[in-house]
Amino acid sequence: MLDYFLLVLGIITMLIGLVGCVVPILPGPPISFVGLIILKFSRFGDELTARLLIILGLMALIVTILDYLVPIWGTKRMGGSKAGMWGAALGLVAGIFIFPPIGLIIGPLVGAVVAESLRGEAFNKSFRAGMGSVLGFFLGIGLKLIASSVMTYYFLKALF
Repeated sequence: MLDYFLLVLGIITMLIGLVGCVVPILPGPPISFVGLIILKFSRFGDELTARLLIILGLMALIVTILDYLVPIWGTKRMGGSKAGMWGAALGLVAGIFIFPPIGLIIGPLVGAVVAESLRGEAFNKSFRAGMGSVLGFFLGIGLKLIASSVMTYYFLKALF
């Protein structure tokens, strides 16, 4: 009976993890990883080796860290200066607390635009740097979806 409870709990956790890849407030890959750990403690998780769990856990950790760094990289890539990168980073932090979850998208954009504008850059260049942070945000979503999809694959593989 406990095995089936863990199975249902694992499935729910995996689904929440996938949703968390596109909902900024939920950390998708770490939640998906918890779903794998839950399955491991049931009789259905025999195929989930310690080595595989370590690899997938590291992947979840790395993707989660990258999710916060990629918008800053996007700002730089689209012509933003160090000020724009700092603005995007500060905007990200402010956005998390001021307007969650939409603040995770708007915060870096506004932060980069304001920082570049304060530096004396034209609005077009400032806005382009800000858009780099938005593109980085969407790249982060893609990375999280890939990571959680890989974990979902191993979850399903263990079941069948």
